[in-house]
Amino acid sequence: MARERDGVTSKNTHLVLVDGSGFIFRAFFAIPPMTNPEGVPVNAVYGFTNMLSRLIKEHEGQPMAVIFDAGRKTFRNDIYPEYKAHRPEPPEDLRPQFDLIRQATDQFGIPAIELPGWEADDLLATYARLVVEQGGNCTIISSDKDLMQLVREGVMLKDPMKQKPIGLAEVEAKFGVTPDKVVDVQALMGDSTDNVPGVPGIGPKGAAQLINEYGSLEAVLEAAPGMKPSKRRQNLIDHAEGARISRQLVLLADDVAVPTPVDELRPCEPDAETLRHWLESMGFSSILQRMGFGGKARSPARHKPDVSPASSGEAEVEGDMVPRSEAPFGPYETVTTQEALQQWVEAAYKAGFVAVDTETTGLNARTAEIVGLSLAIAPGKACYVPFRHEGTLEAPVGEQLAVKEALALLAPLMADEAVLKIFQNAKYDLTILRRAGLEVITPLDDTMLLSYAQSAGAHGQGMDELSRLHLDHTPISYDDVTGTGRNRIAFTQVPLDKATAYAAEDADVTLRLWKILRLTLPRQKATALYEEMERPLITVLEGMEDAGIRVDAEELRRLSEDFATRMAEMEEGIYDRAGRPFNIGSPKQLGEILFDEMGLPGGKRTKTGAWGTDSRVLEELAVQGHDLPTAILNWRRLAKLKSTYADALLKLMEPKTQRVHTTFQMTTTTTGRLSSNEPNLQNIPIRTEEGARIRQAFVAAPGHKLLSADYSQIELRLLAQVAQIDPLLDAFRHGQDIHARTASEVFNIPLEGMDALTRRRAKAINFGIIYGISAFGLARQLQVPQGEAKRYIEAYFERYPGIRTYMEAMKEEAREKGYVLTPFGRRCYVPGMQARQAAQRSYAERQAINAPLQGGAADIIKKAMVQVPRALAEAGLKARMLLQVHDELLFEVPDEDAEATAALVKRVMEQAASLKDVALVVETGLGDNWAEAH
Repeated sequence: MARERDGVTSKNTHLVLVDGSGFIFRAFFAIPPMTNPEGVPVNAVYGFTNMLSRLIKEHEGQPMAVIFDAGRKTFRNDIYPEYKAHRPEPPEDLRPQFDLIRQATDQFGIPAIELPGWEADDLLATYARLVVEQGGNCTIISSDKDLMQLVREGVMLKDPMKQKPIGLAEVEAKFGVTPDKVVDVQALMGDSTDNVPGVPGIGPKGAAQLINEYGSLEAVLEAAPGMKPSKRRQNLIDHAEGARISRQLVLLADDVAVPTPVDELRPCEPDAETLRHWLESMGFSSILQRMGFGGKARSPARHKPDVSPASSGEAEVEGDMVPRSEAPFGPYETVTTQEALQQWVEAAYKAGFVAVDTETTGLNARTAEIVGLSLAIAPGKACYVPFRHEGTLEAPVGEQLAVKEALALLAPLMADEAVLKIFQNAKYDLTILRRAGLEVITPLDDTMLLSYAQSAGAHGQGMDELSRLHLDHTPISYDDVTGTGRNRIAFTQVPLDKATAYAAEDADVTLRLWKILRLTLPRQKATALYEEMERPLITVLEGMEDAGIRVDAEELRRLSEDFATRMAEMEEGIYDRAGRPFNIGSPKQLGEILFDEMGLPGGKRTKTGAWGTDSRVLEELAVQGHDLPTAILNWRRLAKLKSTYADALLKLMEPKTQRVHTTFQMTTTTTGRLSSNEPNLQNIPIRTEEGARIRQAFVAAPGHKLLSADYSQIELRLLAQVAQIDPLLDAFRHGQDIHARTASEVFNIPLEGMDALTRRRAKAINFGIIYGISAFGLARQLQVPQGEAKRYIEAYFERYPGIRTYMEAMKEEAREKGYVLTPFGRRCYVPGMQARQAAQRSYAERQAINAPLQGGAADIIKKAMVQVPRALAEAGLKARMLLQVHDELLFEVPDEDAEATAALVKRVMEQAASLKDVALVVETGLGDNWAEAH
């Protein structure tokens, strides 16, 4: 395959080692999807081949080898079984590329070396030691931070993407220590990606500070007992063994019996003719030309056979890898004929991807009509296809394509697995296009979710905000083209030139965002979140929204009347307490009653001069024992339930189907939880009479049952796991009543004969702690004096000190990094940790404590939502998933399949994720309405 040159084994040897496994994943996620002429994905192969072609030229005459991982299990798993245990399987499109990458190495005549039981990093460490001992030097082609411990005289790293040398100065800038101390810093800080435990609450800066002060990990651990009392000191003591294990995991072995001795690694040059044929078979025309072979590789019309970033206005693959397109935003094309649209379709086939955006008559995807559609295939290259523009007398509209004929042309493209369809908020566009007649759209990417998976809570995920943030570009606004206020016109009346500039720019921006966000996804360690949860959920949720859920209109009317009657009775009592009638819904009049006429303490005026009467003000007054604020809160609660559910559901119900169709919001929370609107089903009270009445109005279709599947105490289970609270872990293992067990532990009361009141108090503490509850909040909830609530919390932390340790660690992590991580690696950004106002800081701290738990629960149920529909289909069961509310999934199930479906759903949900020490438990129920099932 290659012609060897004479070996070079003298002390002048410069050995070039390529971290093959590390580069494969970077190339896969950095380079847009592309396929070879046979339709096999090759974007990672292209990036790898491009790198090899450059390295051979740069290091002509020098020995070279590519080092690969031989498998996932190594000696480190014997030391710590959890090491890298939660790493996801390689993406489907990457798997066929591994063999092709080894082919590429062989075609270039470069040895490919791997060894079972050892990581590529260990082989790299060993080769580096051997060549230096022989008097030579070594360049390792990698940007892996774990390899920075190898940098020393004679050993240098080089980033293959940025073409940037990594020497002593760069390592110190990265870790704050010299390379020989990198392993000590890594052992302290741990690595969530590889499941290296480290010491909780110690980040990169803190770890470097300790190592620089004490000299080594062992010296730090020995000195810990004598340090000033602090959370960090206690963590160093409690997790000393974890730190020592972490050091064993991150320390690279440099004494491996390498399969190929150093002196057998020789400079090789590829056999030109063999390599040429292989490059042609891959369709890599730009590499052929760069290597001087000339000619063009064969390329099919419907695939992207060759993507040369340099030729498309982006940085080189080996360079920065961040798109740097200078293409202007527009002008764009208005497409009004089948011939013109067909040209764009063919261009999309050739590109291998296309950004798509729809223009509609409204924001509700179930009722809005499509007005037009825009496509983008490269930065600055986009078009708008109008369908229903009416124009005005001053600007009449000429020829337009009909929706059906345009979608008929687009349908094969949208269904073609070889062409990626890119959206911003894909779920909305999928619903619009499906209702217009376009049923199959696959595969797809969503820039909104690409961003959300790596930056939840850091900023908004709307296209305009993302454009300003990543592209430094402010798109044309809707107001710019339609006007505002009374002068606003419908989008159907916008002149086509303005509509094109606005709509096609949206597709252009979406494409440019995709090129950037796809690159940052692996850098932010969010690939698994996006690929395994967020992206698959798009179609799952779209199907749930389409299914909707049936409601009982008569029950809703009865409920509305009952609420109205009870509110009228409450109003009479409120007037009696106030001493006169007033408008209860008026904050101004209520403030005057409470603070001017009744003289209640604690009133504060707003900027407008009126008294503040929000729920927090009223709750504080209620805790102090004042009756009127309590009555107002009860009235407001009932009024909200009446307007939000009893009345709103009747308005939202589709008369023909008697179903309501909520819209799930995928990116509005910091923690990854879904929210919903029109109707909002997340805020129905769970354990109140009114909440049960509302759930009774959600009913199964004839011949069906509703199936509720609810994770039991999932956030408490996560707390027990991440904080390692032994009594809680023991209680969950033995199926004990967790709240009774907590009451027994905290209040020193035997489990036998536990009274309901004590258990209720323990339950309030258990759930309150998750949300960082204060003594004031617990006192209000239990209706006890604040001092008594404070004693309860202190007793709780005395019995479970690990929970306080966890809470402090999360607050420290949020202060240091700006975010906290869920157990599954989701970043939950927590703004406000450095706020000047104590109230803002306190709120941020509660977020930092709760986000890993609430976010972890959200991750688990999202995994389940992806897996359950597949399992139902494989089992031939016809249940439909209708709703997701907090930790509960609701299904509509044919009567005859009810029991089998309940058993399958329970099994799949309980196995959707694995917690090391705690089992997930799902409770199921069946009924004719939601209340019965719940």
